[in-house]
Amino acid sequence: MSHKRLSWRYYRRPVFCTHKAFQMSDTLIFERAQRFLSALRHCQVLGLQVCSADPQGLTMRLPYSSDIVGNPQTGVIHGGAITTLMDTTCGIATVCVLPDFEICPTLDLRVDYMHPAEPHKDVFGFAECYRVTPTIIFTRGYAYQDDPAHPIAHVVGTFMRLGSGAVKSGPGPLAKGAGQ
Repeated sequence: MSHKRLSWRYYRRPVFCTHKAFQMSDTLIFERAQRFLSALRHCQVLGLQVCSADPQGLTMRLPYSSDIVGNPQTGVIHGGAITTLMDTTCGIATVCVLPDFEICPTLDLRVDYMHPAEPHKDVFGFAECYRVTPTIIFTRGYAYQDDPAHPIAHVVGTFMRLGSGAVKSGPGPLAKGAGQ
């Protein structure tokens, strides 16, 4: 099973962070993404997992489960579970491009479904941030099963930047090491 990233042929641009000397290792980015995911109870219930995370994007996995089937006769995963995967993937992709941890709530999310997911197979989601402004982060991505070139759905989303000061200090998985 290949987890190659789909090329955004004509409009893919590198993300440039406007902050001084932004350099974070892929390991720290991966750990930050996992920490963010661990704070989201609904994602724990769905069993979402971070597969890879770096400044170029994030890949997550939604394991197949009979609990998330939308049509028991066909075994197809409910579209709401795929929407949750893609909203979460886009949202966590924002922490992969920022020098400091920020909570960035979803402003807008559009999911275009290409075809239903095949029953009894995991679904993967990939998202990247293609534009970062001082107030908004723009993301895009896709959900797939075996081959990213044959997506189940495409997604675009916008996320509001609240700033690193919006992170509350104190106990909790997000406060610990939030600046990493």
